[in-house]
Amino acid sequence: MALNAPAGDDIELLRNLAQRNGVATGFWDWYGQRKDVSADSLLRVLQSLGLPVDPSSTVADVHVAMNETENNIWRATLPPTVVLREGADTEINVHVPDGEWVSVEWITENGNRGYCDQRDNWDPPRVVDGILMGRATFHIPSHLGLGWHRLEAHTQGGHHAHATLIVVPNALTVPTKDGKRRWGMAAQLYSTRSRTSWGMGDAADLADLLAVSAEAGADFLLMNPVHASAPIAPIENSPYLPVTRRWVNPIYIRPERIDEYGAAPESVRRYVDALRERTAWHDGDLIDRDRTWAAKCAALELIFPLPRSVGRQAQYVHFVRRGGADLENFALWCAIVEREGTIQLPDELADVNAPAVAQARHDLAERIEFWRWCQWIAADQLAHAQYVSRRLGMDVGVMADLAVGVHPYGSEKWSDPAMFAPRISVGAPPDMYAQQGQDWSQPPWSPRALAEAGYRPLREMMRATLANAGAVRIDHILGLFRLWWIPEGQGAGAGTYVSYDHEAMVGVILLEAQRAGAQVIGEDLGTVEPWVRGYLHDRGILGTSVLWFEKEGSGWPLHADQYRDACLAAVTTHDLPPTAGYLVGVQTTLRDQLGLLVDDVKIMRDADEREQSQMRTRLHEYGLLEEGECCTQEHVEALHAYVARTPAQLVVASLVDAVGDTRPQNLPGTNREYPNWCVPLCDGDGHEVLIEALPTNSALASLASVLNREMLPQER
Repeated sequence: MALNAPAGDDIELLRNLAQRNGVATGFWDWYGQRKDVSADSLLRVLQSLGLPVDPSSTVADVHVAMNETENNIWRATLPPTVVLREGADTEINVHVPDGEWVSVEWITENGNRGYCDQRDNWDPPRVVDGILMGRATFHIPSHLGLGWHRLEAHTQGGHHAHATLIVVPNALTVPTKDGKRRWGMAAQLYSTRSRTSWGMGDAADLADLLAVSAEAGADFLLMNPVHASAPIAPIENSPYLPVTRRWVNPIYIRPERIDEYGAAPESVRRYVDALRERTAWHDGDLIDRDRTWAAKCAALELIFPLPRSVGRQAQYVHFVRRGGADLENFALWCAIVEREGTIQLPDELADVNAPAVAQARHDLAERIEFWRWCQWIAADQLAHAQYVSRRLGMDVGVMADLAVGVHPYGSEKWSDPAMFAPRISVGAPPDMYAQQGQDWSQPPWSPRALAEAGYRPLREMMRATLANAGAVRIDHILGLFRLWWIPEGQGAGAGTYVSYDHEAMVGVILLEAQRAGAQVIGEDLGTVEPWVRGYLHDRGILGTSVLWFEKEGSGWPLHADQYRDACLAAVTTHDLPPTAGYLVGVQTTLRDQLGLLVDDVKIMRDADEREQSQMRTRLHEYGLLEEGECCTQEHVEALHAYVARTPAQLVVASLVDAVGDTRPQNLPGTNREYPNWCVPLCDGDGHEVLIEALPTNSALASLASVLNREMLPQER
């Protein structure tokens, strides 16, 4: 093979390079067929990982990249991060110029110190960048407790190297893992409005939703992500495309519930009331975030300068101090975006290190203070909602939802661009429900950058998510193992999987969840290798089982007693229509109307009917549905009773199912074709159901009664 030939001509060499760097060279499609990843895609992904290749590379370039892959290991004195399970020990390799001495010290987060013992290592030295480098091996002891520790290497030449050492739980053990089965409600907070809402559900409505759920017998409320979005119109509708997962969207603030508003001058109160009236809507109107935010922002600007008590001011100062540089940079980004009128900032403001940012930090100081204050208010109101849930006896309360990624022009990437892989977005390969694949327009974290940062971004994200929640659902938890990377300008089908250090990623999540006393649920739907589910189970993370996806090998619905016990079981999800809609094939109708089907619509209709017929047979077998015709509510309740009869530790019922809604909240694979994330909570006739009506809603009470009855321990 000629060295100047295109890299793709020696495809085996290129695939070897990809595999050495955690890049998959093929995948199985939803028909069970093996698909090879193109040479062009492999080269683009490897380039984004920092290797010296690109789509025009030659075979010689691939050889150079192979050598660099090994050299990068030898260039580092210490591995950037070491993750150790509690009670276990390990050995690490340390690299110094050959013949020089080196010592390694461990320092715990509370300041205890000790030296690592050196072990024999007979690996031959290696020439790297013209220097003969040697390798030594050191032993990290097993007695270090849980926590964020560090390693320090001291070398003969006076060089000091540092690395993060994280000791994590073997498995998550929290109060909710007591063997008791629990059920809860799932709601899209923005869609659940009250008479006093500002056009969409907010933190005050959340407290009321939690109260409704608690009175119905639920132990938790799973809500959509409330991560931050850009502070300017058009406001991003998708809660799964935030600008950062570290901070909260202030659109969820209820202005009248701010303490300082209570003592505001009458003129301010009248004006705030007038602003709320601007967000008025009619029965069933779509959620209009732009209108809501314009009014709320104006109200918040009136309340912000009002005097605070000594205690309130101290709380605010503490919040800002704890938020540190992350909060400062987020507030700065908001102020710049607000001034510029766009999140696609010019080059001189393109990231936190850009030349004009320092001046903007000075010029926009007052506005930065406003955006910091908004975060404090939002966090305070969400904390109150969780407080209400606990006072009402809910074991878990809020179950937060963690999005899989962030907006490509968002504050998180702006604040720390080196943490993200360039020219890449995340998505999913083609499958049955999104047959052209999905591009979520989200830049992925670089696995190497994460390790070099000691997994700090993951830690801070988890701490923020669990600050006001008793559990967290991690969207697409398979992303802790691998993500579908799509090169810039390519279709979703041209991507490939890139692996992450799942032992480190999962370990960090477990450590933070254990310290917060929170349960972790992973959305492990889709094509999942069996070992992954086993791994998550062993680490104490619950999986997710959705009734329509749980099948036997024959394709029939899985028997209820064959479900996993370590899971959150549900009839539907936010990516499927409400059950009343699913039963009549809304998902196929909409995708056909929008041209999203690859298969013939009749084939899909036949598959829908076959699925429904088989499920009805199962319900008859279990005595949950009588033969003959039944009303939709009876059918929906029977499906939930079926899920409740599984051994699942957690069972969740969607609020849309409780009130008979039919329209999907989200139609995967669409953007402007369907009003994703803008559909208010309605009944089967399309009339909006307000929060005030929920306590006396007979359909909700009936479904709750079914769940309470079926979840009781009893012999079957």
